[in-house]
Formats: sequence, C-alpha cells, structure tokens
Amino acid sequence: MKISTLVAARTSRVEHRATPRPAAGEILVEVIACGVCTSDLDVWRKGPGGGRPTELGHEVVGRVAAVGSANSRWRDGDLVTGLGGPGFATHMVTDERALLPVPAGIPVEHAIGEPVATLEEAMARCAPAPGTRIAVVGLGFMGLGLVQLALARAPREVIGVDPSATARQRALGLGCAVALHPEEVAAYLQHADDRRPELVIEATGVTSGLETASPLVAPFGTLCIVGYHHAGTAKLDMELWYKGATVVNGFCPDRGRVMRAMDDALHLVSQRRFSYAPLITHSFALDQVDAAYELMDARDPSFVKGIIAP
Repeated sequence: MKISTLVAARTSRVEHRATPRPAAGEILVEVIACGVCTSDLDVWRKGPGGGRPTELGHEVVGRVAAVGSANSRWRDGDLVTGLGGPGFATHMVTDERALLPVPAGIPVEHAIGEPVATLEEAMARCAPAPGTRIAVVGLGFMGLGLVQLALARAPREVIGVDPSATARQRALGLGCAVALHPEEVAAYLQHADDRRPELVIEATGVTSGLETASPLVAPFGTLCIVGYHHAGTAKLDMELWYKGATVVNGFCPDRGRVMRAMDDALHLVSQRRFSYAPLITHSFALDQVDAAYELMDARDPSFVKGIIAP
C-alpha cells in the first residue's frame, strides 16, 4: 500500500508499506477518496509534533477489501464511508462499527459521510421548525453544506453571509434568498426587527464571524457555533444575553451521535436533498496532498472542497 505522511511543515511524502490485515471487528478499506479537512490545516502548516511523521485524512469513502471477522455484516466489495483514518492512503483499517453503506446511485466521491455528519449533528441539535428564518455566516465548505441542510428543513428563508462575492453567488445558486457581505448586515437589519433570523449558524471559525453573527439573532433566537475555534478565547456579544438568546455548541465529541447523524445525512444524500456536487471543486492524487492544503490555505476563491483520490 501507499500512504502520505507529513514529515515537516507543509511537506508530505508518499511511502510504501505492507498492506495491514484487519483484526477481529475491523475492516480493511481500499480508499477511493478522502476529503481534505480544515481541521488538519494548522497541523500541516506547523508540521508533525516531536519531529515524528504524522498521517492525516479522516473523511474516507472506499471499498471493503477484507474483513477481520467471519460473522461481519460487511462483504468484500461493499462501498462504505464512515469514521477512521489515516485516509491519505490506498488502504486503511478501521472499526467495522464506524462504517455505513454508500447510498445507491450516488457517485462514491459524493458520499463521504464524516463531514456532512458533523454538520447534520449540529443542525439537528438546533432542531429548527418548518418556517424558521435561518442565517448562515461563513460560506465556505461547512457553510454551504449547512445551507443545504437548512433548506432541507423547509425554512421560511435562508440568508447567507460572507465577504467573498464568489461564495455569496454559490449560496444563491444553492437556494439562499439573500446573500450579504458582512458590511451589509447592519443596513439589512435596520429595515425591521422581524427580519432577524430565529436561527443563526456561525461557520467561520474566527471572532469576526461571531461578531457578524450575533447581531443577526432574533430575540429568543439561537446562535449555533459550528466554526472551528481551536484555541484561546473568542468574544461573544453580550447583547445575546439581553435578547434571551440560546447559544448552541455545534461541535460533537461523541462518536455515537456522529454515527447517528451520518445515517440521517446519508439518507438526505440518497434523496438528493444534500449534494457534494457543488462543493467538491478539486481532486488531487496521493502525491499532491501539499498542493491541496496550499490551495485551501491561500483561500483561493475557486476552492470549496478538495479530495485526495489515491
């Protein structure tokens, strides 16, 4: 098998290794595609800790190549997606309970379960009722995915907010009623208080995104923080307190909840109510992992989501 390892800051190398064998309860997966995730971007920038090579990639979809248990529910050739890694490789071993089947009739690379599962879990925790006005602040991959999941809830309307004109255009194409530059939010809100969304989802991961999202929340509304605020402190507008707003942590550390959300999300994929087609903009070979992160790091407007296809 071949695997990409991070050997220094911004530097990966493809290595040849013996293909592992799955133990009881495990599955060997031949990787078809693995998403490139922003949560690993800082690791790629800094390089491996302690000088030891690091293996990345956790958004995997692939084909069962071998099973470790005779009574496994999986069979060789099954198309699967789920939790596990390292995914920047031709093969990986993972817990058979961390896998779900790829929906029939969907291109395999458009059925990656982990990213949409984390978004669906956050959306489900907010439980917007039909007719809710929803805003999504930050229209990168996560934000555009959340726009689709919001539209699947039969909202009154979905509002997108992002400084990028290209991102705003993408959001309108997906079904947003309005797409605003952050500098346009104040003027938008001046017309009437009843235009404030009952649910605002922050998907930027930066304090400026929180500063944009908080004023949008309607009285007694909800702010859901989905963006990756990795470390340190982030400011919240205390006007949320005076409005009686609810703040929801959109991150889920529980594997069981993520797997249940993945099942729900893949059902939406099977119904064509969520699609990766407008989100996966770039595909890279296994020896191009650094090129994928470089494009992500540069915030190239043409880039939404990249996959590694070994």
